[in-house]
Amino acid sequence: MAKRDYYFDNGKFLLIFFVVFGHFIRSLIDESIFIRALYNTIYTFHMPAFILISGYFASPELNKKKLVKLIKRLLIPYFIFQTIYIFFYYFLINDALDFDYFYPEWSLWFLLSLFFWHLLLSVFARFKPALGLLLALFCGIGIGYLDIPGTFLSISRTFVFFPFFLLGYYMKREHFRMLRSKVLIFPAINILLITFFLFYAFPDFDFRWLFGSKVYAEMETVLPTPALQRIVVYLLSVNMTFSFFVLVPEKRYRFTFVGKYTLYVYLLHGFFIQVFRTIAWPEWLTQGYLVATFSLFSLVLIFFLSSEYIRLFAQPLIELRWTKLKRLWKQLTRRYRELHT
Repeated sequence: MAKRDYYFDNGKFLLIFFVVFGHFIRSLIDESIFIRALYNTIYTFHMPAFILISGYFASPELNKKKLVKLIKRLLIPYFIFQTIYIFFYYFLINDALDFDYFYPEWSLWFLLSLFFWHLLLSVFARFKPALGLLLALFCGIGIGYLDIPGTFLSISRTFVFFPFFLLGYYMKREHFRMLRSKVLIFPAINILLITFFLFYAFPDFDFRWLFGSKVYAEMETVLPTPALQRIVVYLLSVNMTFSFFVLVPEKRYRFTFVGKYTLYVYLLHGFFIQVFRTIAWPEWLTQGYLVATFSLFSLVLIFFLSSEYIRLFAQPLIELRWTKLKRLWKQLTRRYRELHT
């Protein structure tokens, strides 16, 4: 059995932290230019990096067995959590019970897009890398001109972020070894800081460009054409994504195990975030203590949702398996027999 590469687990832990933290501060970005700049900086790389890792571990083969596996791993959990969210919003904010499965609720777009990325990969993998990436970029740029209603089937995000998935597929182990070079640490930190200060200097930047879910007609364009602005955003995200990977540690730490269970955190944290957004928090939280406070909140939530206890009960919903509950039941029945014999 191959030894697990802790580098990717560490990277996924850091990325899920940025996902949760970014969602925590989303409702407060209008309170502070600093928070807005921090939010924009995070969104330049956290999902592109996640998607790139997914592409790196993806296989281009598509047969009946793999298709069934993708449906079980992605589409069925999507329908389960979409249904849960519909009832959740009904009880939380008295939203109507609208069983609409064409418009993914909140963060569930990733499950739909990941399914479609695997389908697209089976086609694009036949091309040479340069041609494949060029075609993917053409689709990602061109999709913004189409009048696609909102988040319908996550079509827009699927094509906008597909170049990162394809890039991850094309990358080899030696490419990541190159990114781990200590020589790159200082340039990577500079790129991250410069990006943050640029967002701080230009707070009116339309952050929806980083979502990948909006058509060009809905967003503010400062460059001559929307296509050119999309290209600039792509270049920024690629540089930020690679800078992030330069800074990911390689050794095993106490938090490394979370990297194996980021899907649990990703799918479950939204319920806590939505409740959080309905609470009126003290004014001091929106001032100097915000980053530290929500960093702590994010870490606590991440470790809680990746804990053995949560995985025990969430496994049937996310993995469609009952192995942990069956194991617990066997242990309880064995203990019961020991006590009564």
